[in-house]
Amino acid sequence: MKRYTQCSLLPYNTFGIDQKCEELVVYENAADAVALAAEIRAAGPASPLLILGGGSNLLLTRDLEGRVVTAEKRFEVSARETPGDDRSVELRCWAGTCFDEVVAYAVEQGYHGLENLSLIPGECGASAVQNIGAYGVEAKDFITEIEAVSLATGEVVRIPASECRYGYRQSRFKQEWRDQYLILYVTYRLSREFRPHLDYGNIRKVLEEKQIPVGQLTAKQLREAIIEIREAKLPNPEEIGNAGSFFMNPMVDRATLERLKERFPDIRYFEVGEPGVGQGSAALSQDTIRYKIPAGWMIDQCGWKGRSLGRAGVYEKQALVLVNCGGATGAEIVRLMKQIQADVFARFGLEIHPEVNIR
Repeated sequence: MKRYTQCSLLPYNTFGIDQKCEELVVYENAADAVALAAEIRAAGPASPLLILGGGSNLLLTRDLEGRVVTAEKRFEVSARETPGDDRSVELRCWAGTCFDEVVAYAVEQGYHGLENLSLIPGECGASAVQNIGAYGVEAKDFITEIEAVSLATGEVVRIPASECRYGYRQSRFKQEWRDQYLILYVTYRLSREFRPHLDYGNIRKVLEEKQIPVGQLTAKQLREAIIEIREAKLPNPEEIGNAGSFFMNPMVDRATLERLKERFPDIRYFEVGEPGVGQGSAALSQDTIRYKIPAGWMIDQCGWKGRSLGRAGVYEKQALVLVNCGGATGAEIVRLMKQIQADVFARFGLEIHPEVNIR
């Protein structure tokens, strides 16, 4: 276990905000996490705690008291056969493993399903908390189990994905289980058969431009196409501080969508089901169908794309991304966020909420 006092968190957040913490603790294995859990229990509930992943979904607005805890950054992935299923394989991944490195490894080994999640920043542990997603695919589609240390008991527990109540960028780890577990490993079940998901965003258009027939598409080519799409519209955090998509896309029912379409005939939307509804072959009813309205489109319609408010701005190529234009504080990013939220509500009557963890 590694410890650092009065530690700058600048290297630990992709927004490039230079705030400090009293103590940063890095756990390297299960024994470390068990010992750390005992320390946290002894300190009591009044002692501040932040469990940190790769910092790619974090906005710091102040120096942090107490402990900041994170898993060691290392690549640790082991493949194992899925009992009773020779068409799939399970990857057990250390929490501090870079998620995109897992996607690259899976594609190389012929394990399929994660291709659409290529280049999403962050670590495997955070994927189980945030239920990361992109281009019609979410982490919950593949997570089978999370191994973690309970801070309340110090025990190593195995939590089935079915108990995590995964939804759009949500899980129990973000709700009632917040700061209650130190995640050790996340297991993903992948397919040995390549069945690409191509009907979200402009994936098919990019493939056509690259002259790749869908029937001849490989997993490696799909990953490359996804990376090309993301790089074209999302800034590199090493060059421009950001946390990727800052806002969640709001969900509306059919009646709300129809009202919006009357006022905005060119409104964009995607049909989705409610979390946990419509799994398997059962058809979605009109009562469970929801429609996702792209927050980036609404922000663009409000004229924010490419604009800034002081040292905080909206990325010129993707209105869903807030950026640190240079030396911005977390408070400046929050001020921009609130102004955008107010403008979107005034124009569309919809509230948009950050998916970024603001501390």
